[in-house]
Amino acid sequence: MPPEFYKKSDLVKYRIKTAEEDIHSAEVLLSVKEYKAANNRAYYSIFHSISAIHAMDGVSYKRHKDAIANFNKSYVKTEIFPRELGHRIAEASLIRHASDYNDFYIATKDEASQQIQTAKDLLTLVKQYCEQKDFGDNI
Repeated sequence: MPPEFYKKSDLVKYRIKTAEEDIHSAEVLLSVKEYKAANNRAYYSIFHSISAIHAMDGVSYKRHKDAIANFNKSYVKTEIFPRELGHRIAEASLIRHASDYNDFYIATKDEASQQIQTAKDLLTLVKQYCEQKDFGDNI
């Protein structure tokens, strides 16, 4: 079905569920010492959490950098979400890019653990925000 047939709340819930699944995948990858892949899944959790917030506004972005930039503009700079978290999101984006595309990038367990924690922290705040805006039923 085309997206216009879905309610915004359904899309928000779907993206949050996807973010949760990405965190789970990142944790599994961390446990088997696949740190680059764990960085990737943690980043995608972050991206899907941000996309859930954008879905509440009825917007979507094709490019990740646009989604992050608009999240920072509308939600971090206005201090709806903490600035420190905005910095951690930017770092996660850089680390994911390096993990995926730099041939000789060496990801570490500590780094992957930090990326997963950033994803968890953001998801917790996104869920709280959704509940405050009445998008959070059964999240």
